[in-house]
Amino acid sequence: MHVDPFDSYRAGNSLIHELDPRPKLLFTLAFIISTTLLPDGAWLSLALAFMTVLGISLIARLPLGYAIKRSLLALPFTLAALTVIFVVPGQPLLTMSIGPWTLRPTDAGLIRFASIVSRSLISVQMAILLTATTPFPDLLHAMRHIHVPRSLVAIISFMLRYLFVLVDEALRLLRARSARSAGERPTRGILWQAQIAGHMAGQLFVRSFERSDRIYDAMLARGYTGYLYTLHTHIIQRRDWLAAAGAVIILSVIQLAAHLP
Repeated sequence: MHVDPFDSYRAGNSLIHELDPRPKLLFTLAFIISTTLLPDGAWLSLALAFMTVLGISLIARLPLGYAIKRSLLALPFTLAALTVIFVVPGQPLLTMSIGPWTLRPTDAGLIRFASIVSRSLISVQMAILLTATTPFPDLLHAMRHIHVPRSLVAIISFMLRYLFVLVDEALRLLRARSARSAGERPTRGILWQAQIAGHMAGQLFVRSFERSDRIYDAMLARGYTGYLYTLHTHIIQRRDWLAAAGAVIILSVIQLAAHLP
């Protein structure tokens, strides 16, 4: 199985690692919502949110660039907001002519775009820290305790568990194709290659569908009732309550800083 590419948990014995997963999950959700609701141009609040991410990384004994580097994967998705630079009313910064179109980026549009990118990256960084300091079964346990729908928790757990199986199945299909072509480069056009790739994707879907039926029948035969148990008994202790109180204070300071004159 190819576990490492999908499992981002970094084992450790820091305070962040030892906290109960429930307050960690609730804080992450509250942090993402709080950061998303920050107004455009709230640079002090965004700086405090980013410092919070760095502080948690230090406490968790993770490299400072751990979450930052991985959050860059979300950067192409934030570029979808690039058009706000030209559509938000404000003071024009310059005028650009591209064929029949005239584009005028504004100062308000630039501020909004920079705010969207900053909020998105900081939110992704906090989510990365959560998965890096909390084992996946513990996250599922926390979801159940905060009353996330049982079916959604089961879907998430099976998605990660059998994503490895899906990758292995795809690798077997690629290996079979290479064996039949003797490692030679195809001499036909791109349409033929796209057709072959489509057939392989269809075959992968059929195999996955058939495997899912067999797995479900096997789980029912073993007494599966829709609930996934964990070997860890999570009990909220004093340090968890203190961490939750500190989280409330941090989120309050970030929001108050956004409304300072």
